[in-house]
Amino acid sequence: MSALAAPFWQMTRPAVPVRARVLAALAVADFRERSRRPGYLVTLAVAVVLGYLALPPASSLYVVMNAGGYRGIYNSAWAGMVTALAGALWLMGGGFYVVRSAIARDQQTRVGQVLAATPLRNAGYLAGKFVSNLMVLASMAGVLAVTALVMQLARGESRAVNLGALLLPYALFTLPVLVLTAAAAVLVETVPVLRGGLGNIAWFFVWIAFAIAGGSVPLGFGAVRTSMRLAMAAKHLHPAEFSVGFTQIAHPLRVFTWNGLAPPGGLVAGRLVLIAVCCVLAVVPPAWFGRFDPARGRRRAQAASDADVLAGEAGQQTALLPEAAVPGASQTAGLPRHAYRPLPVRDARPALAPGRLLAGELRILIQDTSRWWWLVAAALDVVGVLVPARLAGPYGSSTALLLAAAWIWPVLIWSRLGAQRYENGLDALLGAYPGSYRQVAAEWLAGLALTTATGLGPLLRMAAASDGPRVAACAAGALFIPSLALLLGSVSRSSRLFQALYVALWYAAVNQLDAADYMGTVLVHGRPAGPSALLVAGVAVAMLAVTFGIRAVRHATR
Repeated sequence: MSALAAPFWQMTRPAVPVRARVLAALAVADFRERSRRPGYLVTLAVAVVLGYLALPPASSLYVVMNAGGYRGIYNSAWAGMVTALAGALWLMGGGFYVVRSAIARDQQTRVGQVLAATPLRNAGYLAGKFVSNLMVLASMAGVLAVTALVMQLARGESRAVNLGALLLPYALFTLPVLVLTAAAAVLVETVPVLRGGLGNIAWFFVWIAFAIAGGSVPLGFGAVRTSMRLAMAAKHLHPAEFSVGFTQIAHPLRVFTWNGLAPPGGLVAGRLVLIAVCCVLAVVPPAWFGRFDPARGRRRAQAASDADVLAGEAGQQTALLPEAAVPGASQTAGLPRHAYRPLPVRDARPALAPGRLLAGELRILIQDTSRWWWLVAAALDVVGVLVPARLAGPYGSSTALLLAAAWIWPVLIWSRLGAQRYENGLDALLGAYPGSYRQVAAEWLAGLALTTATGLGPLLRMAAASDGPRVAACAAGALFIPSLALLLGSVSRSSRLFQALYVALWYAAVNQLDAADYMGTVLVHGRPAGPSALLVAGVAVAMLAVTFGIRAVRHATR
């Protein structure tokens, strides 16, 4: 009986533990795969640097947390709090883009279709991705906490280690932000409108909004500020405005002793509610998430559209290849026959090849762009030319704003430069093209043509006003944008890096940060106050040269 009872018992065990083990295995496997990527290591390195910068030397003229002209002694409480708050801000922004592509990667590698054939339900699959996202972000926060402890001992102002005071801020402030970020990454990947680059851009502005309003949700900085004010009031100190963020100061901050936060019950309850709500949001998408099922109407249409895109891109690029350079059928499996059939050699006219290659790259770059997009771009150009002088503002500031608007509008198209050959799985096919330098040059010129077209209205207005310095700054910006996009796309093989970095750079320039002004929108007495046009153009040429080198090395090592 015992020999028969054991198999029977195994077959009648509850299914819940099995599902829990499957979910845990899915999350751990996904975490291991993502922890091997370069982006994860870069984010870890940034976390270590952030921990170092958060506790600067006593004589430093920069600060990450300014308690109204004061700073706490570098004990465990202060080290934990300042690194936890700064880390929450960094991981909410940069960490989101690291964990953003979990579901998309399963779709690209066909792992999702395999999982869809298993008994694993949608809620279990999304919960596994959510837990995996949280594990990735928590590992980064753990490295930051270790760095905070090391820096406390290295600064030597207080060598008494209190792990409770050090880790409590991470539990109260960093963990809820990580849960929110992990849930948002799952939610964005399952909403059709946000699944592409629009979700990356939208999250940047969500992150900025939360950073500005950090006194409430999700950072809860208000409770920390109140606690520090009470500690300073007990010593008859009168602080000014508090701030969190990397800033320069005129003189080193004065020191006071802060022994940590005694969290009120309302704060703890609010953190728990925020975590619970985010966990629910992470598993809400099963209501519409098809889990890689192409039979659903929209997904069928999208699959057909993607097939046309791949065929069109392959046809445009391989039409220029000589007969011997076309890869075999094994490398082009799944594409229509016309997508990789070369033109007969007798029909190829070498004098027209560069123009045909440029036309093909431009067509690939702007494919699937809607008419509404072009109407908005044309409207910005027309307004940039026709805006009356009396409405242009002092020193043409409205023209600068129109240029900034015109050069954020194509960000999703620019992000394709250097990246879509990898994202569409065509690198092996296009890598057989013998003229790698010509291909890079044509791709860059296509990006330059788009940049010039979208900024043409403000540029003509500046030229009509004989504003030479601003025309030069605008021209340098037109060179800079496609060079940056092509370099970041070639290095990362993804469009996400450019989408994140360019929007941040654009936001800094629009907010009048001189050092980030790559397009001449920061004006002082009507003249660009940012880097010189020659410097921006030189950086653009250097980035283009690096891209040429990267493509040449990859082509030579195939």
